Amino acid sequence: VQVVESGGGLVQPGGSLRLLCVVSGFTLSRSAMTWYRQGPGKERELVAFIGSFGGSINYADSVKGRFTISRDNAKNTVSLQMNSLKPDDTAVYYCNARLWPGVWGQGTQVTIAS
Repeated sequence: VQVVESGGGLVQPGGSLRLLCVVSGFTLSRSAMTWYRQGPGKERELVAFIGSFGGSINYADSVKGRFTISRDNAKNTVSLQMNSLKPDDTAVYYCNARLWPGVWGQGTQVTIAS
């Protein structure tokens, strides 16, 4: 079981990024998926959740209305569209499968700065 995140980078406040998580070793449709982030000096926090077939979606209050989580079970991918980015969004972003909570990728760095 493996998850690989990509799509991070350096953008200015107000900009957008789209993160991608590619999973392997299990059938994606079996598991709800989440995006977490860990900012400098902060604990890892849950950012977004999507049910196995996308019917249930939840966001942290801090990103609600700006971030959109989606999934493509046929392509084994989970995405996080991030708009109106703020400096407080600076963090390493990780995706995680609820079915495999102990499996983490290397994350992808998102830096929001002028």
